[in-house]
Amino acid sequence: MKKIIIITAAFLGLVFTACENELDLNSPNDITVDQYWKTESDAQAGVNSIYAMFYKDGLWARWIYFRLDLTSDEGYSVSPWTELADWTRFNYINYNFWEGNAVTWRDTYKAIFRCNQVLANVPNITFQNEDDKKKIIAQAKFFRALHYYYAAVIWEDIPLVLDPSTPQDLPQQKKVTEVWAQIEKDLNEAFEDLPSSWAKSATNEIDQSGRPDKGAVKAFLAKTYMQQHKWAEAKTALEYLITGPGARYSLVSNYRDNFTDVNENNSESVFEIQFGDQRKGGTGEDQNAAVSSNRCQFFAPRGIGWSDGQARFWLVNAFKQEKNKDGNLDIRLRWTLYYPQLLADFGDKTYNRNWEWNNDEAWFRKGSRDYYRDNEDYYSQVNYRLVRYGDILLRYAEVLNELGSTSQAYQYVDMVRARVNMNTLAVAHPEIGNNHDLFLERLKMERVLELCGESVRWEDLKRWGDLDSQAAVDKIALRDPDFKNFKVGKNHRMPIPQSDVDNNPNLEQNSGY
Repeated sequence: MKKIIIITAAFLGLVFTACENELDLNSPNDITVDQYWKTESDAQAGVNSIYAMFYKDGLWARWIYFRLDLTSDEGYSVSPWTELADWTRFNYINYNFWEGNAVTWRDTYKAIFRCNQVLANVPNITFQNEDDKKKIIAQAKFFRALHYYYAAVIWEDIPLVLDPSTPQDLPQQKKVTEVWAQIEKDLNEAFEDLPSSWAKSATNEIDQSGRPDKGAVKAFLAKTYMQQHKWAEAKTALEYLITGPGARYSLVSNYRDNFTDVNENNSESVFEIQFGDQRKGGTGEDQNAAVSSNRCQFFAPRGIGWSDGQARFWLVNAFKQEKNKDGNLDIRLRWTLYYPQLLADFGDKTYNRNWEWNNDEAWFRKGSRDYYRDNEDYYSQVNYRLVRYGDILLRYAEVLNELGSTSQAYQYVDMVRARVNMNTLAVAHPEIGNNHDLFLERLKMERVLELCGESVRWEDLKRWGDLDSQAAVDKIALRDPDFKNFKVGKNHRMPIPQSDVDNNPNLEQNSGY
């Protein structure tokens, strides 16, 4: 199935020259900054180029999942590429390792650079409709905040670059608290000028799916506030989505519709990355560059993909701890994981193959294309739901619990459980009562059952403080032996690529590295 992807190739060839002297060798066919940024179409192409960063291998096409999913206790790697596997189990030797660190750092700042180009130049362009200009600027602010959000989660203390950079720049390193503050500022400003929803263009009927709206902004604001334990602010942001002006979301009846290309951009989607399979190129800047996801090629079971990433088997057991109202297994297990007993438990032959799995092996199933093909490749068109309403409801329950309203939090967990025919939380776990700590512990499991393999577990562990003490880490290590390598005070964040530290006197390596 083909879909419209927001990307403009012309902008990708734009040359950003830092200085002019006799040593500069620029192609006469390239466009320079002073030649560009003249028209509305220049501005639109500029903001569209930011979307293209989702398709780069350092970000959401491939490697960021190794950081957010496999480094957490949900996943691991036994890749024969030892250095790649080591970067999922806290064995960081070469801080410049491309696939494990440097390419994600590069593409993060490349995305931020594109945002900064739009924010610096679009205000000087004359538009027929000023609202169109405001929307373009607001999109750039949203995406700058989004990329800084994941940078703060992964590295924490980083350069905060807010203007178009040049090769001579030596940006100052900022504490993560300053990074969070800038993310909040960008999101709050973006909220003012983004629409509540995007309608198709009246002139050319272009599908605007995938552009952030006010709901997406509030979702990322809530995530940002929660990582800082700003519970009251997070509550306000989430209420916009649940009971306020932005309360237009609902859970889809079929849980699996969140992980295939059959029912994308549905009522549960708050913000999702639009992937397509219409181009079979690489991840560079040429016009044939792919706009696809490689995730399942790297995470698929042996014989289907590379199997560089697997799921921890404790997840299978977690799903089996509680039966649904009919006495059957939680249906989410079927659509979340591949594991040896899948056929026996659900009659599911998946790819119609006889798997040769060890009894304690599992793989992530979400986003796989086994519903119509028997292999994976580098060109998956399945959108990635970066934020969906199921996550929002569980976040709201967490916030209410932190604010002392545990009894009110139950209903939002129950909404998520009801979709898959599970008993209410009070019926299934009466021992919780109004106890804050017991509720939080159960909520941690509820988030696993609902969101496993959706790239939120690492930030969850950080937010809960589960990486802050040896006792907490030891508990995680019981279900994920990789955490025996985890050093408290060090591995809660990754090292900055050493080449950047060596080349910039304003950068210090993260403590412990």
